[in-house]
Amino acid sequence: MSRDELKKGVRRKMRAQNRSLTPDERQSASERLCERLATIIDEAEVQCVALYAALGDEPESRPLIERLYQKGVRVALPRVEGEVMRFFYFDPERVASGAFGIEEPTFEAELCRPDEIELMVVPGVAFTPRGERLGRGRGYYDKYLAQSDFRGRTVGVCYRHQLCESLPTEPHDIKMEQVVTS
Repeated sequence: MSRDELKKGVRRKMRAQNRSLTPDERQSASERLCERLATIIDEAEVQCVALYAALGDEPESRPLIERLYQKGVRVALPRVEGEVMRFFYFDPERVASGAFGIEEPTFEAELCRPDEIELMVVPGVAFTPRGERLGRGRGYYDKYLAQSDFRGRTVGVCYRHQLCESLPTEPHDIKMEQVVTS
């Protein structure tokens, strides 16, 4: 079986398992993840955190976004522009439904440069305990993290069942420094 076929199989399996979570299970897992991430962010004493706006099958991130924003931490969210993903500072007045139907910063939002991000929370389809990550297949995060001016710490986030012993990865796949599960 080819590497691409293996990746498709893992993605299909994880999508099915994510969708099999009840709303209560999803909410409970998301709350645990947000608490763990908040502790990591607090302990790191960072001023700028890049988060993600959750797709329907990903752990919810909105409570953490709002919590950090209220505390005065600068929160950056991604916006997909064609084949490129860029991060913009979160402002509750400047978000709208964007690519893939997720909440994104509007064009009026302030751009966050890669060198401003001190810690980035990265979603994924699956991770290994060693930080290897399988994304959705478009390479947005790998391209962003590979930029020479990005020097932030990386934390992968996933449901417990998305943690795998091994994954079919490529040399260009960026490893996470830490993985947090529900």
